[in-house]
Amino acid sequence: MDKALWYLLTATRGGENRARIIRALSERPRNANQLASELGVEYKTIRHHLDMLVDHGVVEPGDNEYGKLYFLTDRFEHHRDAFEEIMEQIK
Repeated sequence: MDKALWYLLTATRGGENRARIIRALSERPRNANQLASELGVEYKTIRHHLDMLVDHGVVEPGDNEYGKLYFLTDRFEHHRDAFEEIMEQIK
């Protein structure tokens, strides 16, 4: 997971937006539309970042198709310290 976080947050464009999504989902689950509104990012861009985060096991979608909420995975929570360390290093 540590390598995936480094990749997602530093090695590709959009790392800042992915970090903002993770921070928002740390507060509470949200759907893509809510994230787009709250972060001031286009819906399609949010969807792209959510797909990447899902593919790497950082977030997982809920069961509903309409207004699907996204949650941080237990796997991510076990590696939250790595996320915080990365965020400190890239400030």
